[in-house]
Amino acid sequence: MPTTASIRTAVLRSTVLALTVSWFTLSPGISADDSRTQVMLEALSRLKGRDLEANPALKNAVLNVLKQVDGKPAAVEIIRDFQLKDQAQALLDFALKNPTDPAAAEALKTILAFDRSDLIRPSLAADLPAGVLVDLLGVTAENRISPLLIPIVVDTKRDVGLRRRAVKSLARVQEGVVGLIALAKDDRLPPDVRGIATTELNAVRWPQLKAEAARILPPPVVQGDRALPPIAELLQWAGDASKGAVIFRRPTVNCIGCHQVGTEGSDFGPALTEIGTKLGKDALFDSILDPSAGIGFGYETWQFELKNGDEAFGLIGSETEDQVVLKVPGGTPQRLKKSEIRQRTQQKLSIMPANLQAALSAQEFVDLIAYLASLKKP
Repeated sequence: MPTTASIRTAVLRSTVLALTVSWFTLSPGISADDSRTQVMLEALSRLKGRDLEANPALKNAVLNVLKQVDGKPAAVEIIRDFQLKDQAQALLDFALKNPTDPAAAEALKTILAFDRSDLIRPSLAADLPAGVLVDLLGVTAENRISPLLIPIVVDTKRDVGLRRRAVKSLARVQEGVVGLIALAKDDRLPPDVRGIATTELNAVRWPQLKAEAARILPPPVVQGDRALPPIAELLQWAGDASKGAVIFRRPTVNCIGCHQVGTEGSDFGPALTEIGTKLGKDALFDSILDPSAGIGFGYETWQFELKNGDEAFGLIGSETEDQVVLKVPGGTPQRLKKSEIRQRTQQKLSIMPANLQAALSAQEFVDLIAYLASLKKP
């Protein structure tokens, strides 16, 4: 009577034979969606985990099928299931070319499982693919993303938007949260990502880490020193845009004192006439809670040290060979002769005041965001 092992061996041999025969009957022009290819993929799915080095015929069949589905999601599954570590670069190529495909995150997860993060680092150093990879690494939910993304967070030479995305991805995994808290403890968390780190860390799902984050990076407060609910929760609240319009113009908030809506308001900060077209509600919340995180070109804050010991502070409205005209909130433009300037320094923090939400209740904050979101291009 045949043993269990001999039966398994016979099944394996017959399957390999079927795969091999199927492969060699395929013409070069057959696509990865061809029914015979699908049959082979189904057969391979039943053999995943097999030691290919111990089964040369199976290895040959697997590699042949892999060629047939090159660049397809099925290739990611084959490389993962059969531990084809020499195909790690193909996984990265797939993720970069197909970032919206659900298999893209699985491709990166497999690279990390293969301990080949060295392949990912060069792409993270380049601005164009870095944003895609930062987001996908967060989707992997792998703790091994922490050493890849922490250096981006602290590198103030990199784009602040990219660094904020790195914070969000890190906050999705336990080791990433630990790393961000450590940066905050050591005072190494840059100011321009501190706001987003505070928001993200105070909403993590690990109770002990959440409590530690609240101690190191207290959550924003609203009127009455009450902790602001997480943004994800606020996005579910119903906002009243008509009430938000009143709040926008309220003297204690005074958004209208620095921004224009249509022809109303002050031409100091960016015009908000179509801000709802440009930003979603989540980004609008972030822009108020962390105004330094997204300073637009031309709205950088400058500090001038004058030769007589005085200082000037504001936005550069215009500049000629002889003078600089500074815009200051709610005031008359200040003209500085260049001959009087000792030095100028661009500030990393926005001139927009932080903690604006502290003058509002949580519901009023939601109403204000509803109003801003309603300001759209006709």
